[in-house]
Amino acid sequence: MVFARKNLRLASAPTATALPVLILLLLAACSKPAPQAEAARPVRAMVLTASNTDIKAEFSGDVRARVESRLGFRVGGKITSRKVDVGTLVKRGQVLMQLDAQDLQLSQAQARAALRAAETTRDLARAELRRYRELREKNFVSQAVLDAKASALKASQANVDAASAAWRGQSNQAGYARLVSDVDGVVTAVDAEVGQVVAPGTPVVRVARSGEKEVVIGIPEDQVDRLRAAGDVSVRLWADPGRAIAGKIREISPVADPATRTYAVRVAIPDTPAVRLGMTALVRFTSTTSTPQIRVPLSALHHDQLASSVWLVENGAVRLVPVQLGGAAGNELLVTSGVKPGQTIVTAGVNQLKNGQKVKILGVDVAPAVPMRRALAGGQAQ
Repeated sequence: MVFARKNLRLASAPTATALPVLILLLLAACSKPAPQAEAARPVRAMVLTASNTDIKAEFSGDVRARVESRLGFRVGGKITSRKVDVGTLVKRGQVLMQLDAQDLQLSQAQARAALRAAETTRDLARAELRRYRELREKNFVSQAVLDAKASALKASQANVDAASAAWRGQSNQAGYARLVSDVDGVVTAVDAEVGQVVAPGTPVVRVARSGEKEVVIGIPEDQVDRLRAAGDVSVRLWADPGRAIAGKIREISPVADPATRTYAVRVAIPDTPAVRLGMTALVRFTSTTSTPQIRVPLSALHHDQLASSVWLVENGAVRLVPVQLGGAAGNELLVTSGVKPGQTIVTAGVNQLKNGQKVKILGVDVAPAVPMRRALAGGQAQ
């Protein structure tokens, strides 16, 4: 009995020691973890600027020659040789293609023989008229016979004139077997190959004349009159977007394209080595406003039930600021009040932010504030 009590005391000793440890573990499990600092949300932003340049519209097009001729043979026949390829620089008078001229040369020879026969007949009629004049002086023939010989000479001369014209025409026809360029330029297309039989006038080669170039764009019908009065027109090449080229509206088509229902506009640009045919270009129509305007992209606007707002970035955090809008300009909105030039606003992810939230700016875009006239002057000076 004594031994049993001793064992009981030994077994209860570890239990009494582990009880406080167990209570501490339970209290630690019930306690809340320490709050962690909120991570900054990455956003894109832009610095606001004000400009008095009003961009009315922008359209893309391609660079073309002002004059592009579709050349064809004046006579029909079989093509025997092609002297040029697409991209070949040609000079005025250079041979582009050649037809089989055998039939034309035979016709030329036939016309030449007919001319010689007519000249022989005319010479005989002239000699007879001379002899009959001598006989008339001696009163051996009547005046009627002399008049008949004079008429025969005139008829023979008319036959000579007709045969001469026919021979010259056939000579021209034989010369038309060679297709020559009538301008200095570059070959833009070849529409026929060796061995092909073509009819007179069928276009076989296209040649763009060197010199003046233009950008061809298509504009919708609701902007024709608006863009016709645009003060400034600038052209930027896709290959060199940082350089602005002054343009001028040369022609607006009076008829809409049946496929696209747009009106073709041709904008003349200076001929420079950097501008090559077929390049992609962006044509911008602008005008000058009386007061500077602030523009923001559509993605920067935050809409709620009360007003339109933008997220203003200050000291690494964002603040929602109501703004007043003055209208749309393409893919941008005009802001009349609420923000000032030099401030930074969020342009992407505006629906995922809240007031006072820390943000991390991934990229900052600076809106152009240089008037278009200065930009054009600077671009031409480059």
